[in-house]
Amino acid sequence: MRARGLWALLAALRAGWCLLPQAGYLHPDEFFQSPEVMAGDILNLQVYYPWEFLSSSPCRTIVFPLMTSGVTYWVIKSLQQLDICSSCINSYTLLVSPRLLFTVFSFILDYSVYRLAPFWEVDPWKALVLLAGSYVTLVFYTRTFTNTLEGLFFALLMVLVSSRKSDGSLVGSTSSPLIGIITTAGFFNRPTFLAFALMPLLYWAGLIVDSQKSIKTVINHFSKLVLCASFTAIVFVTADTFYFTSMDLDNLYSIKKNSLFDVISQLNEKMIVTPFNFLSYNLNPHNLALHGSHPRVTHFTVNGIMLFGVLHILAIGAGIKTLKEYIHQLIRVRSFCHGSSGLSVHSEGSPTLLLFYFVPLAFLSLFSHQEPRFLIPLILPLVLFSTSQNRAVKWRHVITIFNVLGALLFGCLHQGGLIPCLCHLEQLMHSPESSNHPRHYTLLFAHTYMPPRSLLNIKKKDTHIKVIDMAGSEEEILCQTVEQQANNFTCHDCHVFVIIPGTVRATITKCRVSFKNETLIFPHLSMEDPPQIPFLFSGNWRSQLGLYILQVDRDQQHL
Repeated sequence: MRARGLWALLAALRAGWCLLPQAGYLHPDEFFQSPEVMAGDILNLQVYYPWEFLSSSPCRTIVFPLMTSGVTYWVIKSLQQLDICSSCINSYTLLVSPRLLFTVFSFILDYSVYRLAPFWEVDPWKALVLLAGSYVTLVFYTRTFTNTLEGLFFALLMVLVSSRKSDGSLVGSTSSPLIGIITTAGFFNRPTFLAFALMPLLYWAGLIVDSQKSIKTVINHFSKLVLCASFTAIVFVTADTFYFTSMDLDNLYSIKKNSLFDVISQLNEKMIVTPFNFLSYNLNPHNLALHGSHPRVTHFTVNGIMLFGVLHILAIGAGIKTLKEYIHQLIRVRSFCHGSSGLSVHSEGSPTLLLFYFVPLAFLSLFSHQEPRFLIPLILPLVLFSTSQNRAVKWRHVITIFNVLGALLFGCLHQGGLIPCLCHLEQLMHSPESSNHPRHYTLLFAHTYMPPRSLLNIKKKDTHIKVIDMAGSEEEILCQTVEQQANNFTCHDCHVFVIIPGTVRATITKCRVSFKNETLIFPHLSMEDPPQIPFLFSGNWRSQLGLYILQVDRDQQHL
């Protein structure tokens, strides 16, 4: 009963913190792989389209952005058009509505744990508490990452392949088509899903072969899987092809006046299979180097610990122990003497769950670009493994402190000033005073993550607002750009704002410009420009953990 109440409390925290909302900014992909694109397509807002969604280099399917962020934006757009909500479209709803949908989806993880726990002889409520209390669930699974969807597909796949009766027989014959659909959908969402799907599919195939005496029945199962997978792939390819060639189709109808047959022929010539484009790009080491190269052991030695803490270490220890046991058995040829059939899900160490965890980890480690979020789907087998035999119980205090710190770091501190900054600027630019007297705004961002333009709520037809992203520009280039904007005499009613972390605030003071207003947004932690430890113990510590909005004094510049 206590575990149930604790899970309910953590579930409420997950939903409530989403609505608050969370200020931490994990990675640009949480915006630029879904909400930013849909805000431009559906709400007609000024956005930045990432290269993966350009027709010249389509590497991401449009299906899931449409089904997630697209649906939520269509809803708030419809509510505003129907005058049910006069100002439904604002920075808060643009941020929270897609996140809220993903938060609802995140409970698929909880459902999966509840379904899988009895199968793996695990206490379901203890496993649910461990899952819901993880900062990975609280933070990463409430964000609009493709990795989040990948984790949900992995969870559903594990449920399907583990669906057996108490006597060991398979439950129904409906799992084969669903497995085919989910595997294909996961592949189109992220081709790396194949690394996660490999062990569940092999496990399912083994169950099918062992439980069926007729070869005809076995073939029937695999035929259903392949047929449904193929149909799902056709749906994705068709949707992506229509989306990425929509401009060409408009030209076909409006300029060439071609027939429907000509349009279909054009589509066949431009058939777009986004996963193949994704793989073609990412299998090139030069392309991966552009996004950052890491040692091959980064996932094992850094990212796993960063996400899962002591649970990852326990899994490594158990994996080494299990591997030693199997090597010892092979040396003594005991497996042949005792007729061992291989891995047993109920044996000490739960080797099958360890394989579900380490096989994807090993495949992902083959690539040089390794980010922590790539591993978030692995939380499910890790939670089940850690709960079995009460492995995590004696570490519960360490686990609690680790997750509290992780939630604060990534949910609040990490780039935590940028989203509130964009919301503040959106309110400023859409204030009654600005609406009655249109002004020109130039927003210059430096040494921050890429700002999602959609949160500024600027219509494409509005040309009086300009966003300049300087990323991590050097001091000379930064000052040159700021001075150029400050001395733009062709614009008489221009307001120039510079957004910069407190850790590089001194850089701006070296530029030949003056400021008349400054706003400090706290907290904001930039790992690219981290604060100096001595300053954190000085009276100026808030500045080191803040983000500044500086308004250029153009009147002073003109004197």
